This record gives sequence, structure tokens and C-alpha cells, in this order.
Amino acid sequence: MDQSPKNHARLSELVQFRAERLVESGKEVVILLDSITRMTRAFNNTIGGNNSRTMSGGLDSKVFQRPKHFFGAARNTESGSSLTIIATALIDTGSRMDKVIFEEFKGTGNMELTLDRHLADRRVFPAVSIESTATRKEEKLLSVATLRKVNILRRVLSRLRPREAMEMLADRLGRYESNKDFLSAFSSDDI
Repeated sequence: MDQSPKNHARLSELVQFRAERLVESGKEVVILLDSITRMTRAFNNTIGGNNSRTMSGGLDSKVFQRPKHFFGAARNTESGSSLTIIATALIDTGSRMDKVIFEEFKGTGNMELTLDRHLADRRVFPAVSIESTATRKEEKLLSVATLRKVNILRRVLSRLRPREAMEMLADRLGRYESNKDFLSAFSSDDI
């Protein structure tokens, strides 16, 4: 059900507050946010009249403070609990405001997964754009040997058309119980 911008903004703050309390009590918390674009628009509509300037796309100059605070709440704690925020962003909508919001948040997360509309239209799933999907600081998450294999895999897949690359990757991954098993058995000859 659609909410007024004021209610949407307030609900976002309540969710953040509740999630932080759960993390403080030792829980693992995941927030699925659809979307950071809509949440920022809601905050933009509640700010009005604060004698601040209007930026490109009709956004108030202070609009990103509260959404960034929300997004920045994601963390691991020393006690081992964590708050993970997975957010979507609207792109290619034709709206200048949506583009400005996307550009502001692009690069702030640990990873970006980009969906490919053309693959989805052709019923190729998962409809992931391999070329524009990435994890930041992979070297901190993967061993040197695994990272080397991932980089080789990306180079091989980048030579193919998007549909061929996704179908090949899905086929090869489907032959193994886990990503770890796939990468353990992986050699560039397998592709």
C-alpha cells in the first residue's frame, strides 16, 4: 500500500531504529530496501521549506543526509552481530531526480549487482549484467588463488555477448554444489 512521503520517511527511521536495537542485542539483521530512490524522494518531499537550495533534478540540498545515515547504519559489530542493508535503485527511468539519486549512492555499497533488462526480456535468468556487477575490495574477501580464478572467469565471460555469458555461467555453476566447488574445479579450459 502506498504511503504519504511523511509516513514513508518516518517508517524508514523506525525500521532503522528497530534494526539497530536488534543488532545491539546480538541479532543478525538484514534490511531489504526497495528502493533507496523512493526513500530519498520521500525525504525530499518532507524537507521542503527549510530555506535550503534546490539541486539538479529538484532535490533539496540536504536530502541525502537522512538516507545516507540509514544506508550507513550497515555494519559488523565487535560482538559478531551485523546489520546488512540490501537496497535497490531505480535507473533509466528518464527522471533527472532518479539519476541524481542513483549517482549519489553509486559506489557507496560493498557491491553492485546490475540487472539486465534485455536478458530478462529474453527470459534468461538470473538476468544479471556480469560486466557491470562487482564486489569492492574482493581481495579482502577471497584468497589470492580464488581471486585469480575469478578474474580469469570475468575476462573469459567479457569476450562473450551478455546472453551467452550468463547462460554459460549458469550452466557451469549448475554442475556444482557450491561456488567453492566450481572454482576449485575451474580452469580456463573449462570455459
